[in-house]
Amino acid sequence: MNSLRNWVSRSREQSGQALIEFMFVAFILLFMLFGMIDFCRAISTRQVLINLSREGANLAARGTGDTPNAVISNAISAVIAGAAPLNMATNGLVIITAVFNNNGAYVVTNQVIEGGLSNSVSKVAPNGLGSTPNMPATAVPIPQSNQTMFVSEVFYSYKPATPIGKLLNFNMTNALYDAAFF
Repeated sequence: MNSLRNWVSRSREQSGQALIEFMFVAFILLFMLFGMIDFCRAISTRQVLINLSREGANLAARGTGDTPNAVISNAISAVIAGAAPLNMATNGLVIITAVFNNNGAYVVTNQVIEGGLSNSVSKVAPNGLGSTPNMPATAVPIPQSNQTMFVSEVFYSYKPATPIGKLLNFNMTNALYDAAFF
């Protein structure tokens, strides 16, 4: 009888210990799961932005409209309509800029901006029409003399789905950006 009582007592102590160990492991796994969810959502959002910027520059270069402003506006409308998982009307901004190569002097001839973000400025042509664009070294040889190149820039304000970053005092960047030259 005494040995039965000792065995029951030991099993209760061990089950309590297992519960405490499980809580520690479950807590760590939960943090990892929430971190993976936010990180994967950010990667997915970034990939959508890459595709949107490429499509915007491609549509603007193909030109579907009567005037240069109509061509760029139609391209931006198509980009915003194709951003299905993202809400570009409130959290995004699309800028398409037309850059003309006038015998080696690059000039911004057109620029259309649409979207809900008001604090973002074009990184390629921050001064707007008639200005000299900030062209990266990889894009300079693309527009040949007397040709127009279209630059599509997409900004998005990413918001994490879980509060894990705040709990761990880890801040991922909320401003996502991509540009495509065509």
